[in-house]
Amino acid sequence: MNSVPIVLNKAAMRKYEDLEVPCDAILATYVWVDGSGINMRSKDRTFDFLPKTHKDLPIWYYDGSNTAQANPENSDTFIFPEVIYHDPFRRGSHIIVLSDTYQNNYEPTQTNYRKNCVMLCEKGDVEEPWFGFNQEFFFTTTDGRPLGWPPGGYPAPPGPYYCAIGANKIVARDLMEAFFRCCLFAGVKINGINPGATPSQWNFQVGPSPGIRSADDLWMARYILSRLAEEYGVVASFDPQPVPDWPGNGTFVYFSTKDMREEDGILVIERAIDKLARRHGVHINEYDANNGADNACRLTGKHGMPHIRDFTAGVANRNCAVRIPRQVSEDKRGYLEDRRPAANADPYRVTSILLKTCVFDE
Repeated sequence: MNSVPIVLNKAAMRKYEDLEVPCDAILATYVWVDGSGINMRSKDRTFDFLPKTHKDLPIWYYDGSNTAQANPENSDTFIFPEVIYHDPFRRGSHIIVLSDTYQNNYEPTQTNYRKNCVMLCEKGDVEEPWFGFNQEFFFTTTDGRPLGWPPGGYPAPPGPYYCAIGANKIVARDLMEAFFRCCLFAGVKINGINPGATPSQWNFQVGPSPGIRSADDLWMARYILSRLAEEYGVVASFDPQPVPDWPGNGTFVYFSTKDMREEDGILVIERAIDKLARRHGVHINEYDANNGADNACRLTGKHGMPHIRDFTAGVANRNCAVRIPRQVSEDKRGYLEDRRPAANADPYRVTSILLKTCVFDE
């Protein structure tokens, strides 16, 4: 039997957007990370009160057997509300709730790295660690082809696309403008956006923020981006290497402590880089959702990336594993950029391993 493609008329939705919701109804979307460690899930419910903090919200649950987090025989998996954001899709007083996940015995699920990250951030609070993230990704069609690339072929080599303008170089700027505004409305501390090194690739930056804030904001930004892309009929792909032999996607992390930001902090930065060099393999295992396997396709020593086997560092050198920005070198204080995390890295894992290595000297 031949299947008939179904095309949804999204214009019909506009007929219902103005329907009045009872004034005492608050719509909440609970969002969490599933068993893949990168994909996000969500479900919605109604409350008859406006929560002041996440502690006002109830613990909920979902079918973990459908998210690779539980067995069908014992499938109820708990979601604990952690951070409340304003909902840019429904607007008004409606909310999105970033949550983490727990098994039926209330132990964290295998992909709940937030709980441990919170403890490490609290333990290291005296050092006042700050984090920021630069997220790279591709927009693709639903069948995985980079958006705007010639059918069955490739665009001109990388070069003219980075931070470019023009319809012959840029795709989906309207989507990214919507994303920028949605993040600001939601309360995500988004720092900027820019086109990437190839057509369909974009970057956005969150932070810098103290402690766990940037990691939470990055997960929420990924959710908002994926929801928006859904409305445009495209996919936001965080695949570290979607096209072989082309630039891949990373999640570059900016990291500093109080001592790094003070006078002669460059000496503290250099000591931190020495620590990172000694634990290179441990970090690589934490820097993608597949414990290093996905990054092996991206960190090949090409396209402005180091080789996965090598630890290198340099000033303003984007071929290195760790970059000291030019301004930091001149000011003799500031932060470092770790360029090794892949686009699908869990920011809680990245935050945790940096604290363990650079602050707690593991």
